[in-house]
Amino acid sequence: MPVPRLDLSLVPRPSRVSPRPGRFVLGRDTTVRTLPGAEPAAALLRTLIGRDTRLPLHASADGRIVLALDPELEGLGDEGYGLTVSPQALLLRAAGPTGLLRGVQTIRQLLPPEALSGGVPGTDTWELPCAEISDVPAYPWRGAMLDVARHFQPVEYLHRYVDLMALHKLNTLHLHLTDDQGWRMPVDAYPRLTGVGARRARSQDGPTGPDGARFDAVPHSGSYTKEELRALVRHAASLGVEVVPEIEMPGHARAALAAYPELGNDPSRELDVWTHWGVCDTVFGVHEEVFDFCRTVLDEVMDVFPSRHIHIGGDECPTTEWERSPAARARAAAEGLPDARALHGWFLGRVGAHLVERGRVPLGWAVTGSELPLDFTVMTWHEPTHARTAVERGHRVVAAHHRATYLDYAQSGDPGEPVAQPGAPVPLRTVHDHEPAPAAWPEEQRALVLGTQAHVWTEYARTPDEIEYLSYPRLCALADRSWSGGRGDWPGFVERLRHHTARLDALGVPYRPLDARPSPAASAGTARIRP
Repeated sequence: MPVPRLDLSLVPRPSRVSPRPGRFVLGRDTTVRTLPGAEPAAALLRTLIGRDTRLPLHASADGRIVLALDPELEGLGDEGYGLTVSPQALLLRAAGPTGLLRGVQTIRQLLPPEALSGGVPGTDTWELPCAEISDVPAYPWRGAMLDVARHFQPVEYLHRYVDLMALHKLNTLHLHLTDDQGWRMPVDAYPRLTGVGARRARSQDGPTGPDGARFDAVPHSGSYTKEELRALVRHAASLGVEVVPEIEMPGHARAALAAYPELGNDPSRELDVWTHWGVCDTVFGVHEEVFDFCRTVLDEVMDVFPSRHIHIGGDECPTTEWERSPAARARAAAEGLPDARALHGWFLGRVGAHLVERGRVPLGWAVTGSELPLDFTVMTWHEPTHARTAVERGHRVVAAHHRATYLDYAQSGDPGEPVAQPGAPVPLRTVHDHEPAPAAWPEEQRALVLGTQAHVWTEYARTPDEIEYLSYPRLCALADRSWSGGRGDWPGFVERLRHHTARLDALGVPYRPLDARPSPAASAGTARIRP
């Protein structure tokens, strides 16, 4: 017996789907009954589905669409929901407000794909297939990181990026705001961070070749206002997405040091905002003025971003400047450290403690899984074994191996693919196969894995179109597996994705077609992608 189309079309796949006979008809007379606590979901339903269908969806005490918050529902957690669609009514229930928001996105996917493009003028009715759906995510952290430091992206695009995340039930936007090549968030106490650090004179043009790096002659700049970032946080929250900011330290700090060279290991040196890609060996110093700076910056960051986690980078920090610096070596000795290299963990421990004192959780990258202080949540990326090392130490972990989650690698070896991070391709199936907490691990270790996330570094992804082409459909795969966990299966995902791409088309998302020929030009949505 063939699998019903309903079960094949939802991305990510719900925990349980039971198709039922009949159709629920949305029309101009369809109204919404909102029970206490469900008001945010009702607002989202009117905003998204009202816009999609061009129907008013007015409030009514006897509405055929019912949204109910029921804390007594067992086993649904913060994000789970139950959805019953019958010919007479549509009932969405959840134990928490966020679960209702997730259910609204499922209702949206039950609509015909053409609705997502804003509907069809003159269409007064839309049909949804009847079904009983019960849905709970496998992991609480299902994220996507966007690097706006290398190539600045307009704030309007960040809103769209969040919209697409929410459609796929991803819940964490990790915003990479600072790096060697740019500083994008204003800090009132240090105005030169954006006055100087947000602009570089040129950019490396493509990967470094055998004859060295090539550069364009185009200045690159951009920064957000605090109100723009607060508005982004509010918009994301209305969709059930948390924005986690990242401020890099003690390495990846060249843009900050170009603005305030006195924070470096050689205060007399004048620096530019870095124009190369890769890892710069210019890092923060370890004198008290640096820690005053870090605390002040993070206080302003926390004022804008209410997220539980604050990411402070932490990896790819060359220690050569500290090893050469008499002041840094003296600081290491005064702190009882074995050598200047040990200043790395000491530095992060001091800054992390400041976040902990203010009720936040420090989050950092880990190259080995064992170099961050124990109060950090660890984001492992370098090798799959590093996630295991981190949980064995007792860390909570976001497992994001770069060979499965870095979407700035090409999707295939086809010669027509856009310029991407050097390295072997990361194909769609590799992303879908990624398991953050393998079943063979002891249960107490698996419980420490919060989840996973995808990453788009923007050395080579310069524009929104390039970002989306590299992201999709691979971000669909990560969303599917991180929501469904071990329930995911590759053949079923591919079949559902074939239906789901009609939604991407309706939303104008450029993506690599599932049956792409050697050139990505096979999709009209990729025509704007640079060769």
